[in-house]
Amino acid sequence: MNSTKLVNDNEESADLYAYAGFWMRFWAYLVDLIVIAGLRQLIVSPILGFLDQESADGIFSLPNILSAVVFYLYFVLLTKYFGQTLGKMIFGIKVIPLKEKRLSWQTVLFREWIGRYISASIFILYALVAFLPKKQGLHDYFADTTVIHENYVRKNITRKNAAVS
Repeated sequence: MNSTKLVNDNEESADLYAYAGFWMRFWAYLVDLIVIAGLRQLIVSPILGFLDQESADGIFSLPNILSAVVFYLYFVLLTKYFGQTLGKMIFGIKVIPLKEKRLSWQTVLFREWIGRYISASIFILYALVAFLPKKQGLHDYFADTTVIHENYVRKNITRKNAAVS
């Protein structure tokens, strides 16, 4: 009887998630790109000015490497510590793990570094968000994560807890 109760509770909790679709994630990503451009101006440009290296010659030039470091650190650190970037915060969406209690470093590094590189290289793969049931991009699928509407989950968890009491 208890195992049936657990299965039913898991099914109910799975229904609580409102997965964030392609357009919501797209707009959040655009906000993130604007923030990253600002960070680049605040962090990278002064360093390049000091070193007199402001022009980017080649893919492995100092400006490109520093810009990539800012880009990936932004996504990795904010996702690990907050579960969301500033763009996701503004739109009320959040990255959650599907098989872990919390996002681990391994999951975040894979999702935000390797997965994002693959998705950016072959952009059409990001369009999977529009078609998969849990609205996962390729990077989400391999990292066992998804993106949900944060406020929707809170409201339903509050209702569920009130119903149980």
